Amino acid sequence: MNARQRRSPGASPCDAWLDFRRCRDGGAEWIETPLRGRALCDSPLLNKGTAFTEEEREALGLRGLLPPYRCLMEEQARRVMENYRKKSSDLERYIHLIALLDRNETLFYRVLLDNLTEMLPVVYTPTVGQACLQFGHIYRRARGLYLTPEDSPRMEAVLANWPRPDVAVIVVTDGERILGLGDLGAGGMGISVGKLNLYTAAAGIRPERTLPVCFDTGTDNEALLADPLYLGTRRRRVRGPQYDALIEAFMVEARRRWPGVLVQFEDFAKANAARLLESWRERTLCFNDDIQGTGAVTLAGVLAALRISGGDFDAQRVVVAGAGSAGLGIARMLKRASVWILDSKGLLTTDRRDLSEAQRAFARPEPGGGLPEIARRVRPTILIGTSTRPGLFTKDIVQAMDGPRPIVFPLSNPTAKAECTPEQAREWSGGRAIVATGSPFPGTPQCNNLYIFPGVGLGVLAARAGRVTDGDFLAAARELAAIAGKGALFPPLADIRGISTRIALAVAENAIASGSAPPASREELRGRIDEEMWEPRYVEYRATGRTTRG
Repeated sequence: MNARQRRSPGASPCDAWLDFRRCRDGGAEWIETPLRGRALCDSPLLNKGTAFTEEEREALGLRGLLPPYRCLMEEQARRVMENYRKKSSDLERYIHLIALLDRNETLFYRVLLDNLTEMLPVVYTPTVGQACLQFGHIYRRARGLYLTPEDSPRMEAVLANWPRPDVAVIVVTDGERILGLGDLGAGGMGISVGKLNLYTAAAGIRPERTLPVCFDTGTDNEALLADPLYLGTRRRRVRGPQYDALIEAFMVEARRRWPGVLVQFEDFAKANAARLLESWRERTLCFNDDIQGTGAVTLAGVLAALRISGGDFDAQRVVVAGAGSAGLGIARMLKRASVWILDSKGLLTTDRRDLSEAQRAFARPEPGGGLPEIARRVRPTILIGTSTRPGLFTKDIVQAMDGPRPIVFPLSNPTAKAECTPEQAREWSGGRAIVATGSPFPGTPQCNNLYIFPGVGLGVLAARAGRVTDGDFLAAARELAAIAGKGALFPPLADIRGISTRIALAVAENAIASGSAPPASREELRGRIDEEMWEPRYVEYRATGRTTRG
C-alpha cells in the first residue's frame, strides 16, 4: 500500500516522506520539508542549488550558503551541458552526470530528458559497461542497497535501513553477467542505478520511489579479486542453497515492506535468470528485462520490419545466435515462427545432454552444426545475434539468407561485441538487409529495451497488477510496432515519454483483461498514468515546523 492509498478521508493531499513530502491542491504543487541549511543542500532529492528563490533562502536557512544570483533551471542546464561537452571521453561524461545526480536529481533528470538521444549511450550502454568495469576506481557516493548472503537472516533490519517508505520499482542484479562483459561483481550496481535512471526519465517514476539493489555474492573474476580498489566481498561466488536463501529473504521482505513493489531482475547469468523468473513470476510482481524486455523489443522490430518487407510472420525462418537469457527470451516471443537457436557449441538439438530446461524447449530433432552450416541449411529470413561474439556474422552467412529483404539484428552489447556492423550487413546483402542493432550505431535503428521496460513497469503499476505476464510484453511489443509507423523500425527516442505512456496504457488494459489486475476504466488508467509521471521541474518549498539542520 503506497502513501496515497494510506490516506484517511479528508487527509491532506500530500505524499509523506521522512524528510519531505510532495503536496498538491488542485493545480498547485509544492514540497514541505523540515530540512534547513546545509542539510537541504546536501539532499540530492531536494537540492536546487543556485535556483532557490529569495523567499526559500530566507525561510530555509540558506542565506549566505549560495551565490547571491538566482539561476533559472535553464541556466543551470546550460552550465551542465557546457561542461559535459568539454569532457574528452564518454566515461568522463558519465562521471560528470553521476556527480550531478549525486547533488541535484531534479536537474539531472531535466538535462537527461532534454538531451536523451545524445546522453543515452553515456548513461546506459555502452558507457555504463565501462563504468561497471571501473566501478571501484570511479566510486564517489553510495547509492542503493548492497546485500550479501550474510544478510539473509537479518533482511528485515537491512531493508529497514532504506529511508523511503514508498518504493515502487526495484532493479536488482547479482553482477554475474553485466551486458556482454561478464562477471563484474559489486560493480553491477551501476546497471541497477542506470536502469532506474531510465525508469524516471522515460516513465516518470519519481526518483524517491526507486531502489537499486546489488546482490553481492562474490565474484569469480580474477582481476577483480586481485584489484585493491574492488568494493565487493573478496571471495568466490556463493551458489546453491545459500544463494537461493538470499533471493528468498529479499523477495519476501521487499514485498512485505513495500506491498505492490515491482522487481526487475537484471543481468543475472543464464543459470539463474530463467530459473529465478519462473520461481517468482506467479508469486510477486516481477520480470526479467534481459529475457522479456529484449524479447518484446525484438518482436516489435521484427513486426515493423515485416511491415516494410511485406513478409508473413508465420512464414519466417529465424536463426538466433546466442542461447542465453536474451536469445531464449527472443525465441519465446517469436515462437509462432520457425526458430533455430545456437549456443557456443552449435545448434540446440534434442540429442544434446548439456542443455538447460529453458534451452530444451527450443531443441530441434535434427543434426547439429555451427552457424555457417545452419545458415546454409535453413536459409533464414531473420538472423538475430545475442552471442557477444564480434565478427560471428560473416559475408557467407548473410548471403545465405533468403527473401528479398533479409532481416539482420546483431543485438549484442556493448558496441564492440556486436556480431557485425550495420555497414557490413548492408554491404553483404547488396543493400537489401533491414538492420537494427542492440548498441548505438550512427544512422541505424537501435533495438533498445528502453522502448519497453519503462512502459511495462508504469503500466503494471497503474493497473495495480499482481503479476507481470508474457501477454503484457506481447501487448507492449504490438503497441511499439504500431507507434513506429510506416517505413520505420522504431519511433524516435526523443519522444520516449509519449511512447512509454502509450505502452503503459496497452499493458494496463491487457493486465485487466487477463485477470492479473482489478477492473478499471480506460479513463481511470490514463489518470493513474498521468499522476505517476513526474516532471523534473522545480516547485515551491515550504518550511515545516520541526527543523533539521546540517
